[in-house]
Amino acid sequence: MDTALKFVFLLLMSLSSSRGLQYNDVDRQDEPAARASKYGSLWPLPQKVQTSDDAFKLTSAGFQIVDAKESSAGPSCSLLQDAFRRYYEYIFGSVKKQGLSRGWRAGPSELTGLQVWITSPDAECDGYPSLTSDESYELVVDQPFAVLKAPKVWGALHGLETFSQLVYEDEYGAKSVNLSTISDFPRFTHRGILLDSSRHFLPIKVILATLETMAMNKFNVFHWHIVDDPSFPYLSRTFPQLSQKGAYHPYTHVYTPADVKMVIEFARLRGIRVIPEFDTPGHTQSWGKGQPDLLTPCYAGSQPSGSFGPVNPILNTTYDFMGQLFREISTVFPDAYIHLGGDEVDFTCWKSNPDIQKFMEQQGFGQDYSKLESFYIQRLLDIVTTTKKGYMIWQEVFDNGVKLKPDTVVHVWIGGGANEEMSKVTAAGYTTILSAPWYLDLISYAQDWQKYYKVEPLSFNGTDRQKKLVIGGEACLWGEYVDATNLTPRLWPRASAVAERLWSAKDVTDINDAFSRLSLHRCRMVERGIPAEPLFSSFCPHEYKGI
Repeated sequence: MDTALKFVFLLLMSLSSSRGLQYNDVDRQDEPAARASKYGSLWPLPQKVQTSDDAFKLTSAGFQIVDAKESSAGPSCSLLQDAFRRYYEYIFGSVKKQGLSRGWRAGPSELTGLQVWITSPDAECDGYPSLTSDESYELVVDQPFAVLKAPKVWGALHGLETFSQLVYEDEYGAKSVNLSTISDFPRFTHRGILLDSSRHFLPIKVILATLETMAMNKFNVFHWHIVDDPSFPYLSRTFPQLSQKGAYHPYTHVYTPADVKMVIEFARLRGIRVIPEFDTPGHTQSWGKGQPDLLTPCYAGSQPSGSFGPVNPILNTTYDFMGQLFREISTVFPDAYIHLGGDEVDFTCWKSNPDIQKFMEQQGFGQDYSKLESFYIQRLLDIVTTTKKGYMIWQEVFDNGVKLKPDTVVHVWIGGGANEEMSKVTAAGYTTILSAPWYLDLISYAQDWQKYYKVEPLSFNGTDRQKKLVIGGEACLWGEYVDATNLTPRLWPRASAVAERLWSAKDVTDINDAFSRLSLHRCRMVERGIPAEPLFSSFCPHEYKGI
């Protein structure tokens, strides 16, 4: 590891031996040893990394990020051109536009640029990332210029982030990068963050900042849990009354079609898919405010109680409504998948309703209300199938025996039996993603990132064929106690631990090495304006400046 990076790391760790909060020392877990990593500040760790102590200087006047002559992407590829500008600013700060100064000559140890070479005929510049996108890249840092090769733009975006992480500065602010060769690709194809914008409304600015930080950590799925019981902020063109009556405020606390379009495009430019979740038949109290007769009237004895339960599954109007709404959603969100929820359905209200009791009898369901839930879900899945979208569902839908399409993605979230559930779902042949160990809304004292980091998604009992069905996982930040004031520091760098688990090789498990790299990565996020919380007693060379 170069001298300058060692200096920064020792500065960072200089306070970690202090004995603050001594009264709580009994409960404190062992802290990782503060030793510099040979991989510097790379996060998540690439699949193959070779570096040497040979260093090259970078200057803002003499360094450019450009398309390689052989690249299939040129100046018209706005996705890459935007990324070139973004990463130039990350490396050098907000200096004048990149470009060689007149009369400038490279010194003998200077790197003149980074050439980006998209090797496939179709770079996918104007496309959307998908589950099957090629995110691989190769990076060679040597004189006279570094070369980043990737089959598609999605790999190039990751390679740009990796290159920016190789750059370090000395105590005088001079930038350098070491001779390096990196070959990289993700271990899992689905690496997501779930945000909940119903329990608290999240301003667009906060969502965009999250997407920006996701790209720094090589996440590629934004699971937007956009509506739920407390509020319905999605402004539907087909049913505007849903947000008019169901949002916290019909004008200030809604996502307009333009807002949603902005989020999707901002994400696309960073290689991130946007998967919306419209969870039914439970978690729909806010829906009922703007859509009469959608929810089930609850009864107290023989009289309606005035309260409402889940979606009413026995009315044809329910399915007419769902058909229209999901047709709209399928055109607004370009991703091939929609998350349909299906979790935590409380049967109490259904049981109290005489019309539903009668329907249960007619259908021969007896007193098994999970059959009624399955009846509803089955019809909803048929509706969504007509929109040509795939769907993701929470694990209860699978557990209740609903007939699912072969390409259904089952989302495992219930802790305590996640390994058994993963075994069951994959044994049935379904694609699976894991979230059970990564509920970041559950906070605790000390370094809980380690707990997230130590998870092995494929630790369940199953064949190799079963394990190939696990396409990744998501870190979930539910919104009961989270809004714009605390979302970012609660999410980062704790979610970074999940990012490395889902990207890097299975044997990347050294917690001390991770602590070293993550401490520096966290400071880099802070320097880029992201208020990521500290791992432990430390300081950053460039501290967060506040709002």
